[in-house]
Amino acid sequence: MISPHTPPSSPEPAPRPGDSPGARRALGAALTAGALGATAVLVAAGQVWGEGTAVLARGEVPVRVEGGEVTGLPSALALVGLAALVAVFAVRRAGRALVAALLALCGAGTVAAALLGAGDRSALEAKAAEAGGLTRGVVEAVSFGPWPYVAALGGAGLLAAGLLALRHGSRWPAMSGRHERAGGAGPAAGRRAAPDPDRPEELWKALDRGEDPTTGSGGNRS
Repeated sequence: MISPHTPPSSPEPAPRPGDSPGARRALGAALTAGALGATAVLVAAGQVWGEGTAVLARGEVPVRVEGGEVTGLPSALALVGLAALVAVFAVRRAGRALVAALLALCGAGTVAAALLGAGDRSALEAKAAEAGGLTRGVVEAVSFGPWPYVAALGGAGLLAAGLLALRHGSRWPAMSGRHERAGGAGPAAGRRAAPDPDRPEELWKALDRGEDPTTGSGGNRS
């Protein structure tokens, strides 16, 4: 028999999005992979990807090219992917799935562009032509560094973040909007403050809305 003095048990609060351990782990992994991946791509784009020796009429000249000179796609896609990673938490439902798909596509595109640029000699030949004042240059002893593969690895991080957002994003929390805070104010949110009688423009606005400016209730005139 339950004692009459026993307080009623309160219902357990409903679980909020992102409360499960799996969702939290996926959220942390996506943020880490996306942020580190974008950083790796942007750093790699500023490093030397290839170097060689331009054969000119006056002799041989060493030439080298950075990642941004070989292809600008990895750094551009990394910036878009980084923006998409932030936007994942600003949208909900179908919008979140679309942004997550964009993030995954940016990662895949970054991987492809970086790998294609790993053995591209065209930027070195253009540098050699510029040095010799020719339409096309001849480059010998060409070698490529590891930075294209670092950029590809960073793109893989963006791809992983996008796939995690597609798989678990529906259970992640979202940023609160102003309309949600206003909607939580209850019935008081629908009441307007009485217009200031010392400001005629507020009285005219109240009349335009069909309100009685002489009352503080904001109700319609009869």
